[in-house]
Amino acid sequence: MRRHTITAELRRTADPAAWHFVTLPADVADEIHARAAGAHAPFGRLAVRATLGATTWETSIFRGTRRDSHVLPVKAAIRRRERVGDGDRVRVTLEVAV
Repeated sequence: MRRHTITAELRRTADPAAWHFVTLPADVADEIHARAAGAHAPFGRLAVRATLGATTWETSIFRGTRRDSHVLPVKAAIRRRERVGDGDRVRVTLEVAV
């Protein structure tokens, strides 16, 4: 399992669904994309284990549609538990099986 630790801004989408994402830095996204060639599920989804603060959860990262990167969605329950919101810089560790 490959581990990546990043610090990035938590961003809220402008659409009514108000999803919150962390966009992976280009170098990390490129490495994951190269290592996962052929392993992506529909919509460019790739299973990961994510840790933000004291919270670890199983989720997926997705190929970004507007940026050439991957994005990690961060659910409301996790944001509340870790007391983070739109615009906060967060430290996230991703464990990728590929």
